[in-house]
Amino acid sequence: MKNYDKLKKITLSLLEEIGEDPAREGLIKTPTRVAKAWEFFSKGYDESLDEVINEAVFHEDAKDMVIVRDIEFFSLCEHHLLPFFGKAHVGYIPNGKVIGLSKIPRIIDMFARRLQVQERLTHQIADAIQNVLNPIGVAVVMEGVHMCMQMRGVEKQNSFASTSSMLGQFRKSAETRTEFLSIISK
Repeated sequence: MKNYDKLKKITLSLLEEIGEDPAREGLIKTPTRVAKAWEFFSKGYDESLDEVINEAVFHEDAKDMVIVRDIEFFSLCEHHLLPFFGKAHVGYIPNGKVIGLSKIPRIIDMFARRLQVQERLTHQIADAIQNVLNPIGVAVVMEGVHMCMQMRGVEKQNSFASTSSMLGQFRKSAETRTEFLSIISK
């Protein structure tokens, strides 16, 4: 963690600034809990793609689309430090290499555990898989609910955002893109 004690001190100041009594029974341990939470929320800054993948790339003759769908993700909006969360769907067409399936959610988590916007997060995931596997194509679709839209501002509780990144064959071929979108919508 960058500076655990400093996060506790900042949280204590925040509580005082909004008019709370940090010595109140329910708030005494809040600065420590918040510091621990921020350690978890921001752990993606301390992770690297190589560490996350941990050599789980394998030579394989597979040629058909590989899809992992409905992967839950949680992140924090960099504009308001409020959560956004939802589901990610990732597909790729191998080009002589595959990745351990559990590594795809780990890649998502690595990037999601940083201050984000959903658009960037979507592209970071696609680019990471492209760089690691050099597949024929990569597709990432993310559907997110944003607390900054639901709790404040426009206060639209039933809204969600969809973003996509299509690389290689998924960008070039409407047929490939349609197959992917059809599979993830089931």
